[in-house]
Amino acid sequence: MTDRYQKLAKIMIEWSLALKKEEKILINAYGLESLTLAKAIYKVSLKMGAYPYIDYKVDDLSYFFYNNASDKQLNRKPEIDLFLAKWADKIVSLVAENNAFELASANPKKIMTRTKAVEQVKNIVLQKSWVLTYLPTASMAQNARLSLDECRQLYFDSTVQDYAKMSQNIKKVKKLLDRIEEIHIVGEKTDLKLYFKGRRFQVCDGQYNIPDGEIFSAPLETRTKGRIYFDFPSLRQGKLVKDAYFEFDKGRVLSFDASENKPFLKASLEIDSGAKRLGEFAFGLNYSLTNFMYNTLFDEKLGGTVHLALGSAYPPDEDGGGLNKSAIHWDFVKDMRKAGSKIYGDGKLIFKEGKILF
Repeated sequence: MTDRYQKLAKIMIEWSLALKKEEKILINAYGLESLTLAKAIYKVSLKMGAYPYIDYKVDDLSYFFYNNASDKQLNRKPEIDLFLAKWADKIVSLVAENNAFELASANPKKIMTRTKAVEQVKNIVLQKSWVLTYLPTASMAQNARLSLDECRQLYFDSTVQDYAKMSQNIKKVKKLLDRIEEIHIVGEKTDLKLYFKGRRFQVCDGQYNIPDGEIFSAPLETRTKGRIYFDFPSLRQGKLVKDAYFEFDKGRVLSFDASENKPFLKASLEIDSGAKRLGEFAFGLNYSLTNFMYNTLFDEKLGGTVHLALGSAYPPDEDGGGLNKSAIHWDFVKDMRKAGSKIYGDGKLIFKEGKILF
């Protein structure tokens, strides 16, 4: 087990972050089971001459916070997190959730208030080199309907990989997608058109997420039109949103529905003006992942799926990016492996029942 953590630590330091001597690395560790990997990353970083710092946050306090925090406390800027985000050259975030449903009964408006108050930290991190992973826990195993041993095996099988080879394979898909201006998604309760003129797709090969395996771009902010239904539920901040359905016109959500936690979805869409526009469209290309995990970091990589993110786009750079800004970035995953699921690029069939055609 320790050997696997060491291998993963080296991947995150050398491949994901390309950490250099005398750079400052912030290791955000959430939950007790994140500490084994946090310590491994600390040791690798220190030995290479960098300056590591572990910021450990205990779990099981979020529900107490939202149940007891005053409006002033909810709106207070996170001074320490802001300082550390500015201080660091590179940032690792390790999350080990003890209970993914801890905030299931928390007030959605309080969660959105706090989300907006800490948005500045997210914006600083996104401008830097960062990487995120969720560690296997009993909670993750239960959600995925796996034993803890099976969950750990799946985790290390999907994270300790040859990311250089993954990168080469996804770049082949990028060559196809970068030539396309209109993507048309057809499937269950779905007929949606997105537009990408002047936008390029970005390869996700372990630079920011572990595990990885997707390719994404930001749709033009004012042109998305049609409807889409998400058969996979989305678990966010303890709230499980099921059967999410959206109708778009001129890039904006006109109407929406969900069979569970619709008030939380409504509160999220009302957090700011950018929350009802798309910041991302992506294909999941990691076919070694097959289990739905109730964890977006894993589920959005599932080979044969697509996902859309409401809210903020990743900032523009040489590989594209978008202009939409919001306090949220909420990914919804759709299973395109089902019979009849198709995607067209500029009118030509490019994706059928989970497989890219090229």
